[in-house]
Amino acid sequence: MRDLQLLADEALYCSFGDTVHYIEPPQIFERCEGSYLYDAEGTAFLDLQMWYSAVSFGYANPRLNNALKKQIDTLPQLASQYLHPTKIELSKIIAQDAERKFGTRGRVHFNVGGSQAVEDSLKIVRNAKGKNLMFAFEGGYHGRTLGASAITSSYRYRRRFGHFGDRAQFIPFPYHFRGPRGMSKEEYGEQCVAQFARLFETEYNGVWDPRAGQSEYAAFYIEPIQGTGGYVIPPLNFFRGIKKVLDQYGILLVVDEIQMGFYRTGKLWSIEHFGVQPDILVFGKALTNGLNPLAGVWAREELINPTLFPPGSTHSTFASNPLGTAVGLETMRMLAETDYETLVMAKGEYFLAGLRDLQQRHPEIGDVDGLGLALRVELCQADGFTPNKALLDRMTEIGLAGDLEHRGQRMGLILDVGGYHKNVITLAPSLHISYEEIDLGLILLDQLLRRAKGR
Repeated sequence: MRDLQLLADEALYCSFGDTVHYIEPPQIFERCEGSYLYDAEGTAFLDLQMWYSAVSFGYANPRLNNALKKQIDTLPQLASQYLHPTKIELSKIIAQDAERKFGTRGRVHFNVGGSQAVEDSLKIVRNAKGKNLMFAFEGGYHGRTLGASAITSSYRYRRRFGHFGDRAQFIPFPYHFRGPRGMSKEEYGEQCVAQFARLFETEYNGVWDPRAGQSEYAAFYIEPIQGTGGYVIPPLNFFRGIKKVLDQYGILLVVDEIQMGFYRTGKLWSIEHFGVQPDILVFGKALTNGLNPLAGVWAREELINPTLFPPGSTHSTFASNPLGTAVGLETMRMLAETDYETLVMAKGEYFLAGLRDLQQRHPEIGDVDGLGLALRVELCQADGFTPNKALLDRMTEIGLAGDLEHRGQRMGLILDVGGYHKNVITLAPSLHISYEEIDLGLILLDQLLRRAKGR
């Protein structure tokens, strides 16, 4: 009865402008622990998307929760024009790691969420280049603030909010499963690079002035692995080709690691798999494991030094808040103490093998792929190719009903929907998920598929 009253009140008093009402009625949860959420009746829901990868280290992680509690008892809040130790220490760790990996000095700037950090990165780019147009990918997602929406490919997020004069030029991403037939993944990646490079062959392609030696575009915003686009994983040679074109024409590379950062793919940053160096890197989500919000930007020194990007260039009241930086610092220390690369890659390979076995039993699974614990399952019609959004919608609905069965107990399964056709399960389990929980997830996915197809 209490949930019914809460839903009635929510319908009257809460904005529907966020994503809550993608599923009707919305589910209400009471508590969380590890890989599970629990409703008011105590039903356990195995979560295989972990708040869009924001809770990569498990719900109610004791170590990270304790870091937050300790900070609450010492310095819980501070105006952002003053300094506190954890902001400096966390910035140092991120900047020194980037210098080792990318071979260049840089600085870190914090904000409170991924979209806000993207906005800050846009300011850094526009300030350095004096231009406001960007390249981005078809299928790319960078947030829903006005600036972030302009570089997010879905028109749905812009349609009702007027004209976007700085809308990005969207470039095809090598989505091999839906790419040209008879072409290897690497060949398709090379074709996409060639299509991009063609834009600079003549001034009449609209992006390059050969007389001035200048591009109209300041930067290319990328997700190394597309998030909302369906965890599409490009060939390993792809970004090297893109970066070569960018360097040739003086265009910055901005890497969005908001969803894939902090070892989701088995590396601290997913771009590390592809052998290129970013000019700017944006991060968020898992840095605080979904606790006090914190996101940020790392940029090369020549883009963000105090002379070029002085005090007051951008600001948020809660940027670099001490609760967020304390948890973020503890997260980075935790990552340094454990071999997360080996741990995540091993669990990812195990989970992927189970998904491929599931694919053999269900022809509706057209594609499975993964890198670390960023995994995708693309659902299709029985032909294994035609997108089947309706099947995934039914699976999501059944999973949230909490009436699956395992060893005599009622359970639920939480999935995230992504992909160009909204027919892809994007799996982002806790990096601390056990092998037993992976097995349980596969059992519940099989049960969900059978029930959803039986309707």
